[in-house]
Order: sequence, then structure tokens, then C-alpha cells
Amino acid sequence: FSLASTSLRGTGFMSPVINTGSMLGTGGLNRKRGRDRGYSLKIEPPEKMHLAVVACGERLEETLTMLKSAIIFSIKPLQFHIFAEDQLHDSFKDRLDSWSFLQTFNYTLYPITFPSENAAEWKKLFKPCASQRLFLPLILKEVDSLLYVDTDILFLRPVDDIWSLLKKFNSTQIAAMAPEHEEPRIGWYNRFARHPYYGKTGVNSGVMLMNMTRMRRKYFKNDMTTVHLKWGDILMPLLKKYKLNITWGDQDLLNIMFFHNPESLFVFPCQWNYRPDHCIYGSNCQEAEDEGIFILHGNRGVYHDDKQPAFRAVYEALRNCSFEDNNIRSLLKPLELELQKTVHTYCGKIYKIFIKQLMKSIRDRYDRPPKER
Repeated sequence: FSLASTSLRGTGFMSPVINTGSMLGTGGLNRKRGRDRGYSLKIEPPEKMHLAVVACGERLEETLTMLKSAIIFSIKPLQFHIFAEDQLHDSFKDRLDSWSFLQTFNYTLYPITFPSENAAEWKKLFKPCASQRLFLPLILKEVDSLLYVDTDILFLRPVDDIWSLLKKFNSTQIAAMAPEHEEPRIGWYNRFARHPYYGKTGVNSGVMLMNMTRMRRKYFKNDMTTVHLKWGDILMPLLKKYKLNITWGDQDLLNIMFFHNPESLFVFPCQWNYRPDHCIYGSNCQEAEDEGIFILHGNRGVYHDDKQPAFRAVYEALRNCSFEDNNIRSLLKPLELELQKTVHTYCGKIYKIFIKQLMKSIRDRYDRPPKER
């Protein structure tokens, strides 16, 4: 293949189709003394936390529940970047506009777009639209940092807390993810992968924190050419080389990339991306046992079937919760009763880790005077 022909520059990703929502826009007031010894008020907008999600098919309600969990606990304003199939846009707009009274978030809706040269190939990779997230640094050119999450994510503590991990990146790190497995004996990558992967067990890309400015600037080492390639130039060659060997689509491509550039990845603990694999064969996420689950990831469709009732109980509690303070406070007791019904499962046996952090988040956010922004 010709590296020149695979560049994503100039491919003309479509612009956002809707930019709306509501935001607390006042920020902090900075009093500045003027010549007349009076004071002028300089309004400093609060820092926005940028969160992106890609929603296709039957993922509308799941995505809205994720967004609701982000809004409920977060302190700083949120900017949502929602990439969705065209037929979902009106439904997203209706629901999100009905939340505008909260004045804590903005949102932008985008169409699903891939580089025109290989759009069909990217769209069918793994799940419909899943590989859209690979192109976020190229589409959201004005966004410096971004938290990408899958639709089946639930925040059990403020987005602010994972956002603060950006400050822990060293000078070479451009992104952060959690390991795919804690226990190699049940690991997928180390047992079955037919391609390179990061670390001992690979990484899971369902929660991915990115410094996109660094991602756009970096030249990546790779096993296709001695020339280091930028983000926009490396994706298609990677897909062409490995498309017959990858199972999990975009996640596999990210694993290959960070295998060759391990210094670029910040790895955060499993409690930031807690999945059924952390408990279905017995508990193997020690950090979650110690401090509770920070972000719940209901992959394998567990929010919508009866295979892992502990995960489904948390999802249903947040899906049915409204934004009134009393309603949020009162979700804990019924949830704990539901979780107690799941003790016949391995995950249910340790059900307290599902509400440990949730209790703290509700107490900090709703039982104390709100912090000044």
C-alpha cells in the first residue's frame, strides 16, 4: 500500500448538525481594580469537561442513562459530543432539551462520518459505528482533551475525578485506559490474540481519556514502516495489515498502537472501568473491593438480560432516577435491596462494592452545601 494514499487529511468529515443545550456560563468572578479605584468584573468561564460517545442502533436509552449519571454527580460543566445515526438525533434532542433546566451541560450532535475513501470498511468494523471514536482527534480539532466512553458506561462518581487524571500524565503520555483483565488466566488477549497488544493482558477501550492535542502532534512507531506516522496517517495502514487478525475492532487497533508506543499510555486501575469479567469468576479487582466501583461498564449486554443482575440493578436504578435531589438520595435503599437479591451470583456476593462509591458520591454532592465553582 502507499502510505501517502492513506492519509486522513483533507477527507472532509462532516460538521456537527446541532449545537445546543444549556450551560452554567458565569464561572468565577475576578474583581480587577480600575484607575478610578472602583472594581470591574471580569467573568471567567469555568473549565468544561468534554465527554464523547458514539450511539447507533438500539443504544438511545442506554446512552441517555450514561449521560444522566455523568450529570448527576459532576461538579464542573460538561460538554457532550454525541455521535449518532441520523434517525436518533431528534430523540436525543428532545430528551436533552428537557434537561436544560439543569444548566450544567451543553451538547453537540454529530452525524456518523468516516473518511470517504474507506467509509464502508470502517463502518462495519466490529460493531456498527464503533470505530468512529478512532477519528475523534481528527474531527474535534478544537478540543484539547476528551473523555470517550462506550454507551454502556455508568458514572458512580463525578466525571471531574477521572478528568483530573489528565494532570497525572507525564510528558510522553497521550491517553489513559484500564487493563482488559486483572487475571491473566482468564485474559483474552494473552490467550487468543493474533496481533500485538499492550502489556500482559491488553487494555480495554470502553473508557478512554485523551489529550488529543498530543495525539494529533505525535509520530507513532509502528511495524509497517520505519517512518513514524501521525494519528491520521496510521489508522488505515493498520486496518489493512491486521483486519483478518482482529476480533474487537477499534480496541484491537488501539492495543497494537500502544504495544509499539507503550510510553504513550497512562494505565488507570480497574475500578475506573469495572466489567463483568472482574467478578463473574470471582472477584479480581482489588481496588474496587477497597474503594468501590468508580465507573461501571456493562458490556456483554448485561444491563438488558438476566445474566448479571447486579449490573442490571444499578442500571435500572439510574435509568429510573430523576434529577430532583430527594429522588437521587432515595435511590440507595431500594438499590441495596435489589442487589441483595443477587447474592446467588459471583458478582452479587460482593454487591456492596456496587454501592460503596455511589453512597459517597451522593453524600458529597447532595448532603453537603454545594462547592463554589
